[in-house]
Amino acid sequence: MKRNISPLCLCILLGGLISPGFAEQSLVAVPVTTLPVIDGLTNDPAWEKAPVITTLDKANGLPITLKSVYTDADIFFQVSFPDPDESRTHKSWFWDKARQFYAVGNDREDVFVFKWNMEPKPVDLSIYSDSPYRADIWFWKACRTDGTGYADDKIHIYSREEDRNATKIISRSGQTMYLLRIGDEGDSAYQINLISEYQGDILPRYIATPPAGSRGDVRAKGVWQNGRWTIELGRKLVTANQDDIQFTPGQKYLFGVSRYEIAGRQANAQLSEPLYGAGDINEILWLEFMQ
Repeated sequence: MKRNISPLCLCILLGGLISPGFAEQSLVAVPVTTLPVIDGLTNDPAWEKAPVITTLDKANGLPITLKSVYTDADIFFQVSFPDPDESRTHKSWFWDKARQFYAVGNDREDVFVFKWNMEPKPVDLSIYSDSPYRADIWFWKACRTDGTGYADDKIHIYSREEDRNATKIISRSGQTMYLLRIGDEGDSAYQINLISEYQGDILPRYIATPPAGSRGDVRAKGVWQNGRWTIELGRKLVTANQDDIQFTPGQKYLFGVSRYEIAGRQANAQLSEPLYGAGDINEILWLEFMQ
């Protein structure tokens, strides 16, 4: 794959499925000898020489800044974006006095997503794509995963084959497609806290647990300060897991990022993850490695 692929050539490679209005940028990972501390803070010396790019989440007009560094074994990302509210609870249990049981609340956590192309050629990674794809997707979740210092590692399988566990989607051209989200092998960083007897008016619905296996590959930590989130993520370049993308310095990798702006919205029974009206991939991004 040529290093200087143009937006026009990319549209041709994608069969014209992405609008020419989509931008294209490269995020350059620079080599470092000292690993950054994954703590969500910006004062780590490892980030000083890393170039920054700004991409736009068009669903809500949100500018997102990205940096990346790597060592001979690991790769790291720093993400930052404005957010007036720190939303760290998710679907909390609210006690229904009339019916005497706990109901799921309308509170929603802040979420950030990396979505990596796992196909051997460029693809449209959006959730309204006209072409099938398989993607490695990392979900940083302010409530469910941040407490243990991880992001949730999953696979997106987007196809024309119906699956009872998949979300039905009508693509841009009117095709019927299906989006299946599967957790990587292993244990997630959270479990549902099942409560039957009254223990308080509002209780957390999720319990933090250490992830295990491939689902615990991506370390992550976010800090909200002065109306802005900063999130740091880190993973091995090569995990050897079939449900993960494998990184080789010198190669280029197609990806996208997204900020799920769901916290604070009014409840809407017609909306279901990942179709919240946000969370989609807008801009074409490439990860490249400075040698």
